[in-house]
Amino acid sequence: MTQHLVALFRMNVLNVILVAASLVLGQAPTDPPSKETGRLPALGWNSWNAYRCDINEYKVLATAHQFVSLGLKDVGYEYINIDDCWSMMSRDIFGRIVPDPNKFPNGISGVANQVHGLGLKMGIYSDAATKTCAGFPGSLGSEVIDATTFASWGIDYLKYDNCNVPSNWADSSSPPGGDWYNSNSGIRYRQMTAALADVSRPIQLDICIWGTAQVWTWGARVVLNLPEPLRIVVTKNYYLGPFVEDVGRFQVMLHFPTWSYIMDIININVAHLDTIDFFGHNDMDMMEIGNGNLTIPEERTHFAAWAFFKSPILLGTDLGNLSSEEIAIITNKELLVFSQDDTIGTPAKPFTPFSGASTTSPPDYYSGASSKSTHVFIINTGSSRANKKFTLSNVPGLRTSGNFKIHDMWTGSDLSGTVSAGSNFTVSIQAHDTAAYLITKA
Repeated sequence: MTQHLVALFRMNVLNVILVAASLVLGQAPTDPPSKETGRLPALGWNSWNAYRCDINEYKVLATAHQFVSLGLKDVGYEYINIDDCWSMMSRDIFGRIVPDPNKFPNGISGVANQVHGLGLKMGIYSDAATKTCAGFPGSLGSEVIDATTFASWGIDYLKYDNCNVPSNWADSSSPPGGDWYNSNSGIRYRQMTAALADVSRPIQLDICIWGTAQVWTWGARVVLNLPEPLRIVVTKNYYLGPFVEDVGRFQVMLHFPTWSYIMDIININVAHLDTIDFFGHNDMDMMEIGNGNLTIPEERTHFAAWAFFKSPILLGTDLGNLSSEEIAIITNKELLVFSQDDTIGTPAKPFTPFSGASTTSPPDYYSGASSKSTHVFIINTGSSRANKKFTLSNVPGLRTSGNFKIHDMWTGSDLSGTVSAGSNFTVSIQAHDTAAYLITKA
């Protein structure tokens, strides 16, 4: 055996010993915080919604080239992320995960080199358990060797899932000290965080824990405890059933991109907006634009909500099938600028649009600040076109006197005239569509 292979073998053995020791001692990795990178929500693509397990090198590289040709790279999209089913079913004799040579004849490193050559970044998938959702090798107990392997391949982003967790890692109903950071779930993800902290390149960590273990209360603390420039995304995946797809060795619950699916995600996320800021973003799931069933107005709402809630935006379709209208939605520069604002990291939040306004679930009206000024977003959650209004003085952050200019973020143009602080602004919005405005002092 070569010296390199021997070192990897020893590293894997050491990793198992350290994990076992931490369990015996009731300890888990902790490190001082770092804020070197990852201030903003990730923009990119993930293979799962488009291809499930039918993924290969050709499809990944085709997507990377489409990032360039469709103008996605120009507006900030950068991550090309492979989801489940990319590896062989067994590790090699040194404990390393092995890419499936039929799907990736040039290996993951070969794909990553080409993706990097386009000025983009490469993402991979694993699971905080012994097996992934599709039954491939997971990383629980092999965090060090997997993190080292991913770094050697040139990986920039790791989606870390939550399937097939062993029973001895199940959470109790009440975590130690009442803090879910110290729960078994928290420890599983902290172990990968510590492993990533020691590798040769920064790798973003996406906690795909499906909104369990109150992850919104501790997810950002995991990344802020890293000594190296890493980032965590607090991920909540809201998969809806009851449809089941048989994919070879396993079954996966399918959700179809419906309006109720989008509304459910928005409604759940509204409850956790106070946890969102730089370095910690609630991931509202991979995008469904281009996957059928949603109308163009619904796709506009889908994109706008992910942007104004500062969620990572990871496209999830065959980009070659997108219409010109859909490309215009996902490349809207003004909504992306709000999402990627480097001065204000907090999302838009619900507000009361006028005195006596009724409430809806989810709310229709949201406002948020950016380095440009104040923004208002209005979702028509109803099933028919409706007039929506708000009083400008009711918008948080606006003055209670004076006049204001209103700018349409979809069209990129100013509306005619000005509106006084005490006046109502009214707009007619299609069913399930979203209006987006930038409001500045006249």
